[in-house]
Amino acid sequence: MVAGPAGSAAPLTIDHRRAQQRGTRVAFFIPGFVVATWAPLVPFAKLRAGLDDATLGLVLLCLGLGSLVAMPLAGALAARQGCRRVMLASTALMLAALPLLAWVSDPWLLGAVLLLFGAAIGAMDCTMNIQAVVVEREAGRPMMSGFHAFYSIGSLAGALAATLLLGAGAGIFATTLAIASCAALLCAGSAGAWRSDRAPRDAKVFAVPRGVVVAIGVVCFVSFLAEGAMLDWSAVLLHEAKGVDIAQAGWGFVAFNLAMTATRLAGDRLVARLGRARIVLSGGLLGGCGLALAVVAPGLHAGLAGYALLGVGCANIVPVMFSLAGEQMRMPEHLAIPAVTTLGYAGVLAGPALIGFAAHGTSLAVALLLVAGLLAAASVLGARLGRGSAPR
Repeated sequence: MVAGPAGSAAPLTIDHRRAQQRGTRVAFFIPGFVVATWAPLVPFAKLRAGLDDATLGLVLLCLGLGSLVAMPLAGALAARQGCRRVMLASTALMLAALPLLAWVSDPWLLGAVLLLFGAAIGAMDCTMNIQAVVVEREAGRPMMSGFHAFYSIGSLAGALAATLLLGAGAGIFATTLAIASCAALLCAGSAGAWRSDRAPRDAKVFAVPRGVVVAIGVVCFVSFLAEGAMLDWSAVLLHEAKGVDIAQAGWGFVAFNLAMTATRLAGDRLVARLGRARIVLSGGLLGGCGLALAVVAPGLHAGLAGYALLGVGCANIVPVMFSLAGEQMRMPEHLAIPAVTTLGYAGVLAGPALIGFAAHGTSLAVALLLVAGLLAAASVLGARLGRGSAPR
């Protein structure tokens, strides 16, 4: 948010800034922690609702559609109500929806709950990035990579906690209640540090993306496309193209995720030392080469190495783009951040399907090589954007 209702915000003390930085890290952790719990619940939901693969795909689409619809609305609400209120409402909705996902059995009702769950995740994703832009700017140093790292840490923690609880026989409803309770405690402990300032009363709350915002969104779209490719196709490539045992194929995404998380934890220092343009360009080229290595090199170990390089390369591209979206002068941040978030998230949604169509027409290897090329090309565009301090 650019200012309070009166057009200016009171200066913050060092302690208040540190509290907001900690609160922003928790805000990124919460949705990662919660949404990762849904992954191990999908097979249970499929059996309970009696869905076949095609119907399950349609039901799962509701989560993404909810996110896409909610993101621009969240930006408008944050401009009028402040980030804190929107983030509190989003967290409450996602925590209420999570246990329902372990209980509902009607396919239509499951789709409706997923739509609400996705809307809550999307609204939180958009609003926490608006807050992160302001907190980073007031800190006067790179912080965005570290914030995004906590989303990845939350995802790892959520998936691990849910898997361990289910493995211990806790039951899916008890597991979701435990995860929701932990997230609620985290929210209660950090919400006081979430920002409540608002945009001026006469500020626009909706606008069509334009100029540099569209370019930033395109770079995010391609980076998210590569991330979505790892989530949906990494294990398939290892198993079907390289003959890796299906029980071992899931290690590809683990290698990618761990490498990305570790690199994001070091990302702010790297950005401060090397600059945004070098980070984006080298990241895209390294990630493209890593994905190409995973495609063409034989065996599990070469595939894991390639996926890890892709994780290292992609790690800081999106955080840098969000920082640029907060600095550009073409659109106010409460409009630019939702636009970039929506464009980027569209890559996660459309990417796996586009790769599937390309693989059907050629092969999965060729489709993933195209993604590698797109990532390298997007890094060139992103580096050009990153050379200016306040791109237009």
